[in-house]
Amino acid sequence: MRKLELWGGHECTVNRVGGAYHDQTIRSGHQHRISDLELFADLGLKALRYPVLWERIAPERPDSFDWRWTDERLTRIRDLGMRPVAGLLHHGSGPRYTSLVDQDFPLAFSRYARAVAERYGWVEEWTPVNEPLTTARFSALYGHWYPHLSDEHVFWAALLNEIDGTRLAMREIRQVNAGAQLIQTEDLGRTYSTRAVAHQAEFDNIRRWMTWDLLCGKVTREHPLWARLSDFGFADRLRAIADDPCPPDVIGVNHYLTSERFLDHRTDAYPPERVGGNEFMAFADVEAIRVCLPAPAGVEGVLQEAWDRYQIPLAITESHNGCTREEQVRWVREAWETAERLRGRGAEVVAVTAWALLGTYDWNSLLTRHVGHYETGAFDVRTGTPRPTAIAAELKRLGTGQGEAHPGTLGPGWWKRDIRMEFRPVFRTVETPEPRAEVRTPASPTRPLLIAGATGTLGKALARACEWRGIDYRLTSRAELPLNDEAAMSRLLDELEPWAVINAAGWVRVDDAETEVEGCMQANAAGAVALARLCRDRDLPMVGFSSDLVFDGAKGEAYVESDAAAPLNVYGRSKAVAESEILALAGKPLMIRTAAFFSPYDPYNFAAHVARSLAADTEVVAADDQVVSPTYVPDLVDATLDLLFDGETGVRHLANAGAVSWAEFGRQIATALGLNPALVRGVPGATLGLPAARPGHTPLGTERGQLLPPLQNAIARYAAVMAEAEFAGEAEAMADGGTPEDRQVGSGARVS
Repeated sequence: MRKLELWGGHECTVNRVGGAYHDQTIRSGHQHRISDLELFADLGLKALRYPVLWERIAPERPDSFDWRWTDERLTRIRDLGMRPVAGLLHHGSGPRYTSLVDQDFPLAFSRYARAVAERYGWVEEWTPVNEPLTTARFSALYGHWYPHLSDEHVFWAALLNEIDGTRLAMREIRQVNAGAQLIQTEDLGRTYSTRAVAHQAEFDNIRRWMTWDLLCGKVTREHPLWARLSDFGFADRLRAIADDPCPPDVIGVNHYLTSERFLDHRTDAYPPERVGGNEFMAFADVEAIRVCLPAPAGVEGVLQEAWDRYQIPLAITESHNGCTREEQVRWVREAWETAERLRGRGAEVVAVTAWALLGTYDWNSLLTRHVGHYETGAFDVRTGTPRPTAIAAELKRLGTGQGEAHPGTLGPGWWKRDIRMEFRPVFRTVETPEPRAEVRTPASPTRPLLIAGATGTLGKALARACEWRGIDYRLTSRAELPLNDEAAMSRLLDELEPWAVINAAGWVRVDDAETEVEGCMQANAAGAVALARLCRDRDLPMVGFSSDLVFDGAKGEAYVESDAAAPLNVYGRSKAVAESEILALAGKPLMIRTAAFFSPYDPYNFAAHVARSLAADTEVVAADDQVVSPTYVPDLVDATLDLLFDGETGVRHLANAGAVSWAEFGRQIATALGLNPALVRGVPGATLGLPAARPGHTPLGTERGQLLPPLQNAIARYAAVMAEAEFAGEAEAMADGGTPEDRQVGSGARVS
């Protein structure tokens, strides 16, 4: 058995919604960046799933081709030592002159395949149609994509068209290149259910194999779906396919954490948007990993099933997880280790494919809307220049066999922890047997992430995020990690041997700093610099936090990372000094500028002050001439941890996208909470009598990529958490343990 290979691919779907085509290659920017291919090759990829898509090459007429883009890129892929796996239709319905349900679709598609093969006769591996069953379901059964139909007869017609198109396409390709291989992909999961919905689960679990069953000639009279398709009038087509099959050379399994489903007839236990049904009954349809006990066997289970069923070489042809960075790394590593384990048991798994190398856009809406929702991949493309993430580092480690796994990613993924349960747990029964799989518990990491700042808003929020994300950490108080005692800090670093340090400690009382200059400068500048120096000496990444108050507000527009600091007050000066001196140390420092914290888990911020005051019909006075970019703390800490895993350094602005005055921010909070925004009275900031001077206009923009969602989105999520009944008691409990320095709630105050 040949060595396990690492493959890759960028999300290249071209799907049609109504009259509009959505092209992921354009949206990711790869359309105009051939240099991406060098980044891909550097990961150690042996093959690259790559688009030669019908809609892109021959969009207007079946006999008019534009090969220029593909010519350049396929040649470059070969020159870089990778093999292209040519994809001809990726979740598409074809150009405007055809459709999945057009009776002439198979023949027209095969003619296009012949043209591609003649152009690129040296290409050995082909995926004519990506995920035929899934594409037919979304286009002709659920109506999400063109031709937007919801009819089972039409669904089967669309699938058979794709299968016939694949068979005829491979016939044409092999007439040009007799050694051409078919790598047939399909999403593969398993459906579980309560006993009352067992009929639907059984049907789903048979139907999931239809792409490969048809190509392998297995859909004969003995097949459990033969009668159903014959009743729709497809018996002759089934016989023709079975008599002239086109079995894959490699079965490509695309598997996601959402691929395995659980159906429950007890619909009252689930949100209304999760409830659907069939012609017989209503039922909820949710991710099995979120409800089933024990957990489904996941990718290992479905791969084992596929091997047992077909005895054809397998590849994991898509492995992607839209989650936090360490979870994304854990997922791709699990896919690789699972493949190696199955190979050890005799299953011929030939490759693992890192999918969505450049991330994905709007898959949360199944590509039905163009709203800009982005999930990061091995590279983050939001600035237009791909930035490697921690996934890229892990892929390179797997692809080259060199280096160590990131210590912060060694714990189990969320799908193997208690937090996976989103709904009332359901114990699986004998009606939903589990395929054979090996249960393994990953070893716990031994090196923690060190977080300084146990009593502050940010330190506690970071610890909460680490708990949720399964990151081993140590949260330290000032007594444990005194920023004014370099020897004590050194001893603790040597004792814990952390893999990185986040300094969330320091002076936060902006106005008190005007009279306590030495204390502020010691905590925010001298102490922070000393800690950074110790980290540099140990080659440890370090994250520090700065503020929008390093700026004087004179720019008149949003500040970006390269703008020069010009603070107006002592607090701002302490942060500016820390930035300058820490970055001058070299090493691996990341300095994050942020502003105007708000969080449902901290009762001592401006938003919480507005909520309490307005709930008691008390007026809130706030500056209407000081414009800031409020930052939702849960968003801030998640982005901070992601950047730390990615190995980012330098200055980074992290604030929710948007700019408001403090008074307007208060009104927006009030509106979201259903309170009276008229009780927020805007006044000139100078009338508030605050000792520290505040700049008038310091929204934070970025030239390195906007990572946090829009402010309105953050406020909506803040309000949703605040609205939960249990929050009142939770906030009260936290208030009892709050410290005086947490209590910065005055108009225009910042906490950082």
